[in-house]
Amino acid sequence: MRSIFVKILFWFAGSLVLFIGGTIVTTSYIYRASTTGRNFFPRAMELQADEAASLYESGGVRELQTFLDRWQKSIPGEYVLVDQNGMDVITKQDRSDVIRLRPPRPRLWPGILPLLPPRENQPEVWLWRTTDRKYALLVQSAIRHGTWNALPYYIWIVVAATVFSYLLALHLVSPLRKLKYAAQQFGEGDFSARVSLKRRDEFGQLAQAFNEMAVRIETLMTAERRLLQDVSHELRSPLARLGFAVELARTSSNREAAFERIKKEVGRLSALVGELLQVTRAEGDPASRNMQEISLNTLLKDLIEDSSVESQARGCKLTLECSSPIQIIGDRELLRRAVENVLRNAIRYSPDKTPIRVEVTRRSDKAVISVRDFGPGVPVDSLPLLFQPFYRVDSDRNRNNGGVGLGLAIAKRAVTLHNGALKARNAAPGLEVEIEIPVLEGPSENS
Repeated sequence: MRSIFVKILFWFAGSLVLFIGGTIVTTSYIYRASTTGRNFFPRAMELQADEAASLYESGGVRELQTFLDRWQKSIPGEYVLVDQNGMDVITKQDRSDVIRLRPPRPRLWPGILPLLPPRENQPEVWLWRTTDRKYALLVQSAIRHGTWNALPYYIWIVVAATVFSYLLALHLVSPLRKLKYAAQQFGEGDFSARVSLKRRDEFGQLAQAFNEMAVRIETLMTAERRLLQDVSHELRSPLARLGFAVELARTSSNREAAFERIKKEVGRLSALVGELLQVTRAEGDPASRNMQEISLNTLLKDLIEDSSVESQARGCKLTLECSSPIQIIGDRELLRRAVENVLRNAIRYSPDKTPIRVEVTRRSDKAVISVRDFGPGVPVDSLPLLFQPFYRVDSDRNRNNGGVGLGLAIAKRAVTLHNGALKARNAAPGLEVEIEIPVLEGPSENS
C-alpha cells in the first residue's frame, strides 16, 4: 500500500476491530474471573424461577400467566414454567424436545457469548431450575440463532466506522495533496505557486512554512535574474570604453592620460558592481537584516553631519527640521543608506549656494522624511521612473557625476523592505522626495 489514504483507512479500521475485540475479551475474562459476576445472572434467574413457581402454587394459572406476560412485554421471547418431566404447567404440553435444544456447554457470558455457537437457525434456549428442583423456568429467545441473524444489529457500526475512517483519511490527505501539487508546480518553474490552507494545525503550519520558503526562493531568484540583467545591460558601455582606453594606452604616446582613463573606468565599474551587490543583498537576504528600535531624529542628525562636507563643497546648506522624537523599527544600515542616497541625489543636482531642507514629521502611524532641493526638478513624465534601476533623467550629466542610476532604486527597495513608501514630486522649484516608514505605537502629533 503506497497510498497514505489507504493506510490511514486500514489502520483506523484495524484499530477499531482490535478495540472492540479487546473490549469483549477483557470484559468476558473479568466476568469469568469474578465469582460475584459469574453467579449473579444464574442466581437472579433462579430467583425468578422460584417466584414463578410460588405464584403458580399460591395463585394458580392466572397469577403465573400474568407474571410470564410481564416478562414477555419487557423482553420478547417465550416463557414457560415446566415440571420435572418437562410438561408445561399451563398448557400441559410436553416441552422435552425444546429442552433438548439447550446446548450443554460452558459460556463466557451466560446466554450472550457462548463458547461454541448453536446450530444454524436454532433458538437460544435457557433453563433455570427452582431451588427445590420441582420446576424449571424455560426461556426460548425470540431471535433465532444464526451466523447472519445478528448482522443487522451491528452493520450500522461497520458503516459508521467506514464513513468516519473515509472522512478522517480525506481530512488528513487533502492538504498533503495540495502541498504535493504546489511543490510540483514550484519545481517546474512556477515560482508563484502557493498552498492555500486556512487550517491552524500542523498541516496549516507546514503550508505556511512552504509558502514562506517559496516567497524566499522566488525573491532570491528574482533578485538573481534582475542582477544578471542589470549587470549585462549596464556593463556594456564601461567595458567598451575600458577596452578603448587599453587600446589607446598601447598606441598613444600619452600613456599617463590613457592609464588615468582606465583607472576612471575601473572605478566606475567597481562602484556599479558594489551598488548592484548592495541592492541585491538587501532585497534577497531577509535574514541578514538587523531589525532594532531606531531613533529617527538621531539617525537624520548623524546623516546631516556626515553629508555636510559634500554639501559645503557644492556651497549648499543642509537644514534639519524635527518635531517630537520618533521611534521606528528597522535595519539601521538599510534605512541610513536609503536616506543617504536620497540626500546625496539632492546635493548632486542642487544649484550652488542653495539650501537643502530635510524635515521629519509624523502622520498618523507613519513617520515622513522629506528631502527637498531647489534645483530644476524633473519632467513630469519622469517622476514615476525615478526609482527604477539605471534610469537617468540626464544620462550625460549623471555619468559625469559618477552616478549609475541605482541610488534611488536602492532607496526604494530598502524602504519597501520596511513596509514603507517612497514618492517624488516637483516642488517648483526643486524636487521633493518623501519617505514614509511605519512608527512604533505612541501618540501622534497630528491625530
